[in-house]
Amino acid sequence: MKSESPDPLGVALISPPWPLYNRPSIQIATLKAYLETCFPRLQVKAYHAYLEVAASIGYPLYQGLSERTWLAEPIYAALMFPEKKEAAGRLFKRHASENARVKKIPFSQIVERIQKITEKILDGISLESLHVVGLSACLCQLSASLYFIRQIKKRRPQIKIVLGGSSFSGLSGEALFQFFPEIDFLVNGEGERPLGRILEYLIDPKKMPPRIPSVRGVLSKATSTKDEEVFGFDQLPDLKDLPPPDYDDYFALLKGLPVTRRFFPILPVEGSRGCWWHRQTKGPRGGRRGCAFCNLNLQWRGYRSKGSRQAAREVDHLSEKHRILSLAFTDNILSPGLSKTLFETLASRGKEYHLFCEIRPDTPKGVLERMERAGVREVQIGIEALSTPLLRKMNKGTTALKNLEIMKHCEALGITSLSNLILYFPSSKQADVEETLRLLEFALPFRPLRTVGFWLGRGSPVWEDPGAFGVSGIKNHPNYGYLFPKAMTKALPLMIQTYRGDRTHQRRLWRPVKERVIKWKKDYEHLRRKAEKGPILSFLDGGSFLMIQQRRPHAPTLTHRLEGTSRSIYLYCDTVRSLQEIFSRFKGVSKEQGLSFLKMMVQKRLMAEEGDSYLSLAIPRRIRT
Repeated sequence: MKSESPDPLGVALISPPWPLYNRPSIQIATLKAYLETCFPRLQVKAYHAYLEVAASIGYPLYQGLSERTWLAEPIYAALMFPEKKEAAGRLFKRHASENARVKKIPFSQIVERIQKITEKILDGISLESLHVVGLSACLCQLSASLYFIRQIKKRRPQIKIVLGGSSFSGLSGEALFQFFPEIDFLVNGEGERPLGRILEYLIDPKKMPPRIPSVRGVLSKATSTKDEEVFGFDQLPDLKDLPPPDYDDYFALLKGLPVTRRFFPILPVEGSRGCWWHRQTKGPRGGRRGCAFCNLNLQWRGYRSKGSRQAAREVDHLSEKHRILSLAFTDNILSPGLSKTLFETLASRGKEYHLFCEIRPDTPKGVLERMERAGVREVQIGIEALSTPLLRKMNKGTTALKNLEIMKHCEALGITSLSNLILYFPSSKQADVEETLRLLEFALPFRPLRTVGFWLGRGSPVWEDPGAFGVSGIKNHPNYGYLFPKAMTKALPLMIQTYRGDRTHQRRLWRPVKERVIKWKKDYEHLRRKAEKGPILSFLDGGSFLMIQQRRPHAPTLTHRLEGTSRSIYLYCDTVRSLQEIFSRFKGVSKEQGLSFLKMMVQKRLMAEEGDSYLSLAIPRRIRT
């Protein structure tokens, strides 16, 4: 898709609030790099508008707003629909009461401040030199994107507006164009090839037809979602030719801020698109799908990876170019194939990276060790539950004991786990709660999980097959009614959905778990603050014996000694082992003796059990934490 332009076309790519302010937008940065590769004379500028907003209102306030959909969305909704300002303010106030950084500032004051800085941002864009403006909108950016579009079109009506991003994947174009005629094109899925096709028609005004023909993956007022040839995806066959993201505009903006507002950002890097696990699995009724609650892959078809060498080169390139060591992989989940050699390659560079990535709970200990050597310091693990029957309902492909295992290995390696425990999942049973509470008693030595409430995402497996989860009456979340006109919320299928089911019952059911996790967090923080050094549950190996130190909240530390075969069995269960594996390994141990020892270890909370499988919980004290 190479082209030359006698008169360079001006293109602006905008990421409005509310992404993480300390990371450049990889969406518009990658799109910019791709377009400039295809069209060498194209003039493309990426506007990371959210950074300007964050610097203007202060990073703590911005972070507080950006963390919650129902705090972020009301602000631009109030600007776009003045008649909804009062209702939006009520929604904001209800959710701000839970956020110390936000609740002290009146909604009207925040709206006024955001309006002023947004006007300044728009005034700083040379609209007269632009032909096309593209906006990427993900979660929390719906109202902001639409407000930016309306204001840009008001200032310069002849500009072509292209809208894309996960918030609009699969969206009914007819309804969107009805309420926002300012939008010229809606991209379904990733934007590189569709936007490139549009630019091919616009790039030479002398050859441009009266109307841009239909482009696959793009909706316009002249096309229909019923036309599969048009509304299908037009994505890159593979990612090997995709250039690294161009973050120059973000760093130029950052450099222009007052010294007190500057910081060292975290650079997003992309190793793959789509979800490896989604490709591997089948749902409860045979359909191919990933985790039951997930709707993160609406904008892609299939799974594509850059490969470990290319991904490692991009990490090196971005780090060297911007003199930054902190990077975050944006992959939904790193596949085993990519992880196997990627981190070996990065570790061989000898650089002290600080990396973040998302991984599956069944990631082997050996891979975790390679990740740690490469510089992985934070991970989000797809744990979600500590009940194996519930994990099956979620289609996670793991067990509660395997979840404990990876939490333990991360604790031992000093890798911070920023992982979630989902509460209120539809069709959860009392047995799921009881099993979760039981396993939580063994999780105390490890970094606590963060509790998050289940929410129904449009396009998720639960949304697609509600009957399998006891869900019915699905529609747009009622909170949208506080933000947008009634006709709009009725016609547009929006990302966050509501449903009829057992929601009230689930909240009552899971209350003990929520309370127990709060106590877990307090106990963990208390023990980590104490003057004693080392992990909460650890051991020192004496060769023929093992000394286990068990620190307890508000109680004296206990010390246990295991000798001979007991020591060997305990070390063997460093990963989850079945009784068959244990007795096959230690043939001289009778089942009665072996079970007696294992049950004693479980009773002392030194091991955890699930069915006929066991896991030792203490970690080596010699490994840094």
